[in-house]
Amino acid sequence: MTALTAELGAIVAAAFEAEGLAGTFGRVQLSDRPDLAQFQCNGALAAAKQAKTNPRAVAEKIAARLKTQPMFAKVEIAGPGFINLVLTDAALEGRAAKIASAPASPNGKSAVIDFGGANVAKPMHVGHLRSSVIGDSLQRLFRANGWTVTSDVHLGDWGLQMGQLISEIGHRGIAPIYFDENYRGPYPKDSPITMEDLEEIYPAASAACKAEPARLEEARRATAELQAGRPGYRALWEHFFEVSKVGLEREWGSLGVHFDLWKGEASVDRLIPALIAMLKDKHIAEESEGALIVRVAEPGDKKEMPPLILVKSDGAVNYATTDLATILDRVAEQDPDLILYVVDQRQHLHFEQVFRAARKAGIAGKAMLEHAGFGTMNGTDGKPFKTRAGGVMKLYDLIAMTTAEADKRLHEAGIGADYPAEERADIARKVGIAALKFADLSNFRLTDYVFDLERFTRFEGKTGPYLQYAAVRIQSILRKAGDEGFVAADPLIRSDEERALVLHLLVLPEKLAAAEDNRAPNILCEYAFELAQKFSRFYAEHHILSESDAGVRAARLGLCALTLAVLIKVLDILGIEVPERM
Repeated sequence: MTALTAELGAIVAAAFEAEGLAGTFGRVQLSDRPDLAQFQCNGALAAAKQAKTNPRAVAEKIAARLKTQPMFAKVEIAGPGFINLVLTDAALEGRAAKIASAPASPNGKSAVIDFGGANVAKPMHVGHLRSSVIGDSLQRLFRANGWTVTSDVHLGDWGLQMGQLISEIGHRGIAPIYFDENYRGPYPKDSPITMEDLEEIYPAASAACKAEPARLEEARRATAELQAGRPGYRALWEHFFEVSKVGLEREWGSLGVHFDLWKGEASVDRLIPALIAMLKDKHIAEESEGALIVRVAEPGDKKEMPPLILVKSDGAVNYATTDLATILDRVAEQDPDLILYVVDQRQHLHFEQVFRAARKAGIAGKAMLEHAGFGTMNGTDGKPFKTRAGGVMKLYDLIAMTTAEADKRLHEAGIGADYPAEERADIARKVGIAALKFADLSNFRLTDYVFDLERFTRFEGKTGPYLQYAAVRIQSILRKAGDEGFVAADPLIRSDEERALVLHLLVLPEKLAAAEDNRAPNILCEYAFELAQKFSRFYAEHHILSESDAGVRAARLGLCALTLAVLIKVLDILGIEVPERM
C-alpha cells in the first residue's frame, strides 16, 4: 500500500507545480504537533527562498489550491509558512480497510543479510542474542517491504579452533580411524562425538594449547592439514559441522530464528588462492614485513586507517581474507543490491577495512556493503551480562531462565491456571521469548541496554508480554462476537479515539519504511506500543459487544479486526508470536 504521506505529497507537489514552483517542495510528513494537525508540509519556506518571495505568501497560495481537494477537512498556515493538513473522516475511513490486506509489492531489490555468526563446536551464549534477534527482525522487515532476501548464518567453522579440536580428539584416542594416514575411507556416516562431547572437548583443547606450546604447534599443523584436504581430518570436520548444525538449529529454532543459507568460512576457502592472485595482479596487495596487505586509507580519513592483512607473516589467512572471498561468493551466487552485516559494533573497523578493500578491488558488483552494528546487553553493573558466577551465560540457559520467569508471571496474574499443562507451557515459552526479543529490539540497535528480567516480563508498560496481551484481548473480543453471530464491517469514525486509532493504523507504511531505512526495528516496537495504547483508549471509551446499534457495533468490530491484523503483522516482523489465549 502506498504510504499516505506519499499520496498526500503527490497532491501537494501538484499544487506547487501549478504555482510555477518545483514539485519537490511538496513533501509531506507526519505533523510535529499532533494537537494542531495530522500532516504538514514545510516546503513553502524553501520555495520562497528560491523564488525570493515571502514564504507565508507562497504557503497561502498552496493552501488555497489544497482547500479545493475534498479529502482535506482543514488546511491552515502556521508560523512563517508551515502548511498544516487534516483529512476528513471519510478520507481516513476509505483508506483504513486496505491497510492490513495490502500485500507487499516486490520492489525488484535483493539483499543478503549476514547475521548469527555462531561457531561450530561451541554452544551459543548471550552474546549471540542481539545478532540473532536484530538480524532476524531485519530479514522479516525487508521481506515485508518487498525485498528478495537471503539470510546467511556465516558460521565460524574454519581456522585454528578446528585444529585444536582435532588434536585433542587424537590425544584422547577417540575414533583412531580418522587419524590413520594410510586410510582413505570411506569414513563412518555417524559422528563419533556428540555436541555435548564438543562442549567439553573444546575448552579442554583451548586450555591445553595455552598451557603447552607443543600442543599449540600440533593444533596449527592439524589446521594446515585440514585446510590442505587430509581425508580423515576433513571427515572429522564434517562431523563437527553437522553435529553443531543440529544443535544450533534447535537453539535458533527456539527463538523462532531461521536462515536460508548455512554456509561457513570453509565454504569460500577454495576461492582464496584466486582472490589473492587477483589482488596481486591488480597491484592492490603488497608485501609488508613478511605479510601481504591491502592499504585502505583514503585522503579524507580523520583517523588512522590501518591496512587490511590478507596473509599473515606465518602464511595464514585471517577473517578479513575470508570475508572478501565471501563477498565474491555472494556476488556470484545472489548478485544482491545490498549485503548487510548484523554484527557487533566493535567490529566496525574490521568491516570498514573489508568494504574498502572490496571496492578497491572491484569485487562487490552492484552491491552496497553495509555494517549494521549493535551495542551490548549488560548486567546491572553496566558490564556485559554474565552469570552469577561471573561466567558467560549460554543462550539456552538464558531462554530457560526467561521462560521460567514468564511462567511465574502467568501464575501471579492468574493466567492459564485451568489450561492444559502443555498449552500453559507453550504460552510461557512464547511470553518469555517475546520478553527477550522486545527488550532487545525496543532499543536502537547501537544502544547498550541493561538486562532486567523482572521488568521485561511485566504485562504492563512497554514490554513484549503487554503487546501479546493486547492482541489476545482483541482476539477474545472477536471470538465472542463470532459466538454471538455478530459481523464486522468497515471502520467508521465517530469519535476522537476512533480517529486517532485509524490514523495510527494508516501510518504503518511510513513506519515500515523508516525502520528499513534506519535498520531500526525499535521504530516498529514504538509503533506497536502506541497502537496498543490507542486501542486501549478506544476500548475504554466505547461499547463494542454490548453496543445496541448493529451498524455501530459492526464498524467497531471492524476496527478491532483491523487493529489486530496490523498488530500481529508488526509483532511478526519483530519475531513475536501471539498465543491464542492468555
